[in-house]
Amino acid sequence: MMLPPDSRGMGRVHAFTVDLEEYFQVAALEPRIPRSTWEDEAEEGGEVPWPSRVEEPCDLLLGMLADHGARATFFILGWVARRHPELIRRIAREGHEIASHGWSHRRVSEMTPDAFRQETMRTKAVLESLSGAAVTGYRAASFSIGPREGWALSILAETGHRYSSSIAPIQHDHYGWPEASRHPWRPVADGPLEIPPAVVELGGRRWPVGGGGFFRFWPYPLFRGAWRRLERREDHPSVFYCHPWELDPDQPLPEGLPWKNRWRHTLNLGRARSRMERLLGDFRWGRMDETFAPWIAGEREAPRG
Repeated sequence: MMLPPDSRGMGRVHAFTVDLEEYFQVAALEPRIPRSTWEDEAEEGGEVPWPSRVEEPCDLLLGMLADHGARATFFILGWVARRHPELIRRIAREGHEIASHGWSHRRVSEMTPDAFRQETMRTKAVLESLSGAAVTGYRAASFSIGPREGWALSILAETGHRYSSSIAPIQHDHYGWPEASRHPWRPVADGPLEIPPAVVELGGRRWPVGGGGFFRFWPYPLFRGAWRRLERREDHPSVFYCHPWELDPDQPLPEGLPWKNRWRHTLNLGRARSRMERLLGDFRWGRMDETFAPWIAGEREAPRG
């Protein structure tokens, strides 16, 4: 349920979301940490070459959310959930929404429909078993649903997912659907509601302000100003996203990483915690399933593709 403005005059409740994955599973590191170096060995029960570091930054993030009275949606990799079951149970106990980030952080564009269906069902079953609640939300790895992946949205509906946050309505060198709606919409008639990360339209261009590397790139006053603009001009909440590894500036990195990839991954990691504290204090935050409940239920109109 959306809360009314509080005594400080702050506006609507926005959606705070977390992509729960290991630092070594990030797309920017793929050139030096291929999936085969962590998934294949782990599937056989062996030790992954790169040590897990997800617990400590998650603990920090959960503490920050609690301090600010905020709740969030955690889009969780099945791969991580299977290895850290107590962490998933804790997230659920503390009132946050458990949602799916797929199993293996593989882009939707790299999978067949059957492989996508199997991975989606597997992740949903594991997360529901650990949390004791239905999993109705999904976010694709690297926002990898575009104009050619509409079939994936139909499969999400088929597998019981009521909403997705998998389309970035921007132009980006690794992902993006710049013609997509910036607002909640239904790209396919039989698919779930699509809720994109925050984008500001200014000067005839779209500027990504949803989070991740963009949150670390823009000077904080500029980022906050963009969100104030969203509050004034939009009739719906906006979506912010982050990753636990962004609160872990001491994480190890592989040698020989291309400079652009290293820059993207490490940009302002040392400042992310203080910026996150400011963001949590400057706006009001809730879960995706609650902040967008009227649109998910069809009580508020959502354009169709």
